[in-house]
Amino acid sequence: GQTHVKRTLQNALLASKTTHAYLFSGPRGTGKTSTAKIFAKALNCENAPANEPCNECATCLSITEGSHTDVIEFDAASNSRVEEMRDIIEKVRFAPANARFKVYIIDEVHMLTDSAFNALLKTLEEPPKHAIFILATTEIHKLPATILSRCTRFDFKLLPINTLVEHLKNVFNKKSIICDEKSLQLIAKAGEGSVRDMLSIADSVASFCDYKITIQA
Repeated sequence: GQTHVKRTLQNALLASKTTHAYLFSGPRGTGKTSTAKIFAKALNCENAPANEPCNECATCLSITEGSHTDVIEFDAASNSRVEEMRDIIEKVRFAPANARFKVYIIDEVHMLTDSAFNALLKTLEEPPKHAIFILATTEIHKLPATILSRCTRFDFKLLPINTLVEHLKNVFNKKSIICDEKSLQLIAKAGEGSVRDMLSIADSVASFCDYKITIQA
């Protein structure tokens, strides 16, 4: 549903004009971390340059599984200390082991301490050619201006009902869950623009209704 983000990133991939730091901001459940992972796959896909990862090569499959050594995910909400950030920065200068780029995905980046931000800033000022940082946040106002100025920023928006409904249809089809149109609309509306919230509600409803959802249930 984030068409403006998708198109811009795809154009950069095809033109081989990616930058070293991206900032994905927006409400929870709108695809920031998912987009970061897909972008990491597209950057390192064995069939690159391409505007989509093939999802079939060994690199794509290992990134999907979360086992690729050159795609590092870091949750700042639970690892906000400067020691963890310094550990990342010390290793960033080493070349990728099995990929084109080392991609660092830092979720909830606004949770970093001031000291950790300063450590990150030093790397963003002089990033190695093989390193790409993708920072994700729901509270962009908490980020230092020095970090913001060094990132290419993308703003993710809450998704409209029709987009959520189509996504939910695809999920239910894959899971062989039966659901009538009115129920789809109600579940999507309850998600309030967040894919994650909608899927959480859908999971609870499907379990309660024994995987056959109707408006009467």
